[in-house]
Amino acid sequence: MKKTLVTGRLSCHRDGYGFVRPDNGGEDIFIPARRLCSSMHGDRVRVSFNWRRGSDRREGTIVETLERGYTTVVGRYEAAGAGGFIIPDDGRLTCAISVAPADRGKARHGDMVVALITAYPDGGRSAAAKVTEVLGRPDDPEVEVLAIARKYGLPHLFSHEVLEEARAVSGAVTDGDLEGRVDLRGETTFTIDGETARDFDDAVSVSRDGASIRLRVSIADVSHYVPKGSALDHEAYNRGTSVYFPDRCIPMLPEILSNGICSLNPHEERLTLTVEMLMNAEGESVETRIYPSVIRSSERLTYTEVRDVLSGANPETTGRLQGLTNHLRIMEELAGRLSAKRRRRGSIDFDLPEPEIVLDIQGRPESIGRAERNLAHRIIEEFMLAANEAVAAFLAERRIPCIYRVHEPPDPVKLNEFKEFVRPFGIAFRAGSGPVAPRELRRLLETVEGRPEEKMVNQILLRCMKQARYSADNIGHFGLASPCYLHFTSPIRRYPDLVVHRILKERLAGGMKKDDALPAAAYLPATAEQSSRRERNAMEAEREIVDLKRLQYMEGRVGEVFEGFITGVASVGFFAELEEFPVEGLVHISSLPHDYYLLLEKQHTLMGERSGRRFRVGDRVTVRVENVSMERKRVGFALAEAEQPVPSWRGTRQAKVFPPAPAPFRGARGKGPRPGRPGKKR
Repeated sequence: MKKTLVTGRLSCHRDGYGFVRPDNGGEDIFIPARRLCSSMHGDRVRVSFNWRRGSDRREGTIVETLERGYTTVVGRYEAAGAGGFIIPDDGRLTCAISVAPADRGKARHGDMVVALITAYPDGGRSAAAKVTEVLGRPDDPEVEVLAIARKYGLPHLFSHEVLEEARAVSGAVTDGDLEGRVDLRGETTFTIDGETARDFDDAVSVSRDGASIRLRVSIADVSHYVPKGSALDHEAYNRGTSVYFPDRCIPMLPEILSNGICSLNPHEERLTLTVEMLMNAEGESVETRIYPSVIRSSERLTYTEVRDVLSGANPETTGRLQGLTNHLRIMEELAGRLSAKRRRRGSIDFDLPEPEIVLDIQGRPESIGRAERNLAHRIIEEFMLAANEAVAAFLAERRIPCIYRVHEPPDPVKLNEFKEFVRPFGIAFRAGSGPVAPRELRRLLETVEGRPEEKMVNQILLRCMKQARYSADNIGHFGLASPCYLHFTSPIRRYPDLVVHRILKERLAGGMKKDDALPAAAYLPATAEQSSRRERNAMEAEREIVDLKRLQYMEGRVGEVFEGFITGVASVGFFAELEEFPVEGLVHISSLPHDYYLLLEKQHTLMGERSGRRFRVGDRVTVRVENVSMERKRVGFALAEAEQPVPSWRGTRQAKVFPPAPAPFRGARGKGPRPGRPGKKR
């Protein structure tokens, strides 16, 4: 059989196998553990592959390691004799890394350390490393944060040069700053954010204009204080985004700026860029203006306060904010118009609340819940979406190059599999061979709303969706059903927004014509790729610290019984999320009622061959917390049913696994991949 060579990035699984994502795109190539050779997770490799017989999946062998993905490693130092070894914190680095006696530094047994890799695996020789930093004991909450920051390359300190530039910025708006700006200080403008927010980069203002509503979205003019090419700019580019942990933020810009002159603090003059839109009864903008401005925020409101005023739930809050009540009512009405407009065009909304973790003074999880997403959140979301679209349309119509926020349509193959899955439920889904229209997916989600299978359909459809990213090419945003979209509203915490501000201001000042815009835009593709990469990196770091706190919280709940629902199936068992807490765990196949189990991939089902019992994504289950493994970073559940006797074959039968499986297969203790959890940021 003819083999093909491709290059790509290797992503390993903690169970030993891996996948290579080709540089030129296309489906990932599965690499069995025995064919990884001496390559490690993150390496760029050359792969020889062929099509697996009887399947449309590709399987390959690594023939050459082109570039190493890791030069340093974060992990736990284990002493052994005079030297020792490091167990990487990243489970995808599946080998222990030896440390010579002279290279251990001051590391003690059990310490979390950072080490420089001095030798990579080669044949029968293991990797080796030299300890460069001792972080401390692994159960120290500060060490936990430091370890994740080091692991993901998150710089938590600013250089002296960057801080000096930030301190040199004036802390007040001067008369010279006001030149060429529209004065909005007399308008009733205010911010709406969470209770713990400290940087406010967006403020809103509304007024009636006949049957229409005039909306002003004013965004902090960060570009006025962070010049292109400055040390501040280089640092913001390298960080790409602010990173949010349960108890802290690793900011993109120094706090003296992000919480100071760049933050739209109440009752203080601030420089802004304003998008002014006159919205008709259908939520369409019939008039749009974009201009530099100066504002003075009247009030700093929280989502909870706005909810209380609009619902009348808290008379004290309603009385205190009586002067803003009419403005909030108008905002509620306008948000309804904008939401209805998005629904009509097919914008897709997955209502997936973020986990909310409360820590005690020692940094340990005190409670875990789902963050509330109320009417106030939806109002601000609608206004920010409208402003982002308005700026995108303004630049696109003038053919001014910029950085767009893009979202490709789902893979037609995955959608066709999804279509076959929902057919037995009587759900009509019109999907042809070409790209599906967002409106069709919106219609499908509305069809299942309130039905028993709603959660299941949402879970599986979400896995069909691709991840949004930044690009210098405008290919539209599928999830929002928008032909043109970008990020403009958060320049304090997202670098692409800062770039868009600079481009927009240059165009508004008349300094960029069509002919000279293209050479100036040569940096945009690389900036978009860097921003996407840093965003993904930040999301992984945020997810890991949240998962760690979930594990710590569940250590005290072992033996307790909870209601939950199945979120994914694999040959190793199925994953379930608890109703009470946003915590997911594995119900291992060995704990299920004794049977041979088949993994029916396309049906997202694990089925007992003899009993016919099915465990399907979305099904409700009652589970008991069996164990918490900090090493494997996994919560173990068991069905809360009468104990079943374990048959003699249970401990000996071993599944043969090709993840993901090309066809149903059997397994008593097989291993398989955890279902993917795609990002959802817009």
